[in-house]
Amino acid sequence: MSQINYRTINVDVLDPESSINFPMDTLLPPTLPAPTTSSDAAGVASQVRQLLRSGDPEGALHQVLETAPLGGDDRAKEVHLAAVIDVLQGIRQGEMMRVLEGVCTGDGGVERADCLMKYLYKGMSASGPSSGAQSPRKSVSPQSTGFSQIQGRNLGEGGGSQQMSVLLSWHEKLVELTGTGSIVRVMTDRRTV
Repeated sequence: MSQINYRTINVDVLDPESSINFPMDTLLPPTLPAPTTSSDAAGVASQVRQLLRSGDPEGALHQVLETAPLGGDDRAKEVHLAAVIDVLQGIRQGEMMRVLEGVCTGDGGVERADCLMKYLYKGMSASGPSSGAQSPRKSVSPQSTGFSQIQGRNLGEGGGSQQMSVLLSWHEKLVELTGTGSIVRVMTDRRTV
């Protein structure tokens, strides 16, 4: 009779509840949207801006959240992020709660709220303007005089601080409406915007 070395047996394979036997494809939803290109995202962005100009901020926010490029390339996601930030900046603070209630209630409202939360976090993490273009400040090195050109001042542009203020205001209103469950779902979702 041969000796069995019990230290070499992988007992996790024998346990049906083990993480090794967990199918990873169950973490993604069964229906992912078709991949989006940057030209598709640009078309959506122009439709959304048209809705904003016509005075329908709720429709613009609904449209931009419904067409989020979850399966798109990075350039499409940048263009779509710029469109979302334009919509959020185009809505007055007094109308924010009314627009959020209209977008985040009803059929599919939770998914739209989660998508908006993803865009808020992505906008907060983005450095510089939301135009999607590479910031020229990253390539500038410190000068021999000891002064650095790394941080710009954004005089009159509205720059990053105004954008951050808008995103934080939206975040506050969204958490007030949907609760902290949206934050947890966004942090654990594998689909990115």
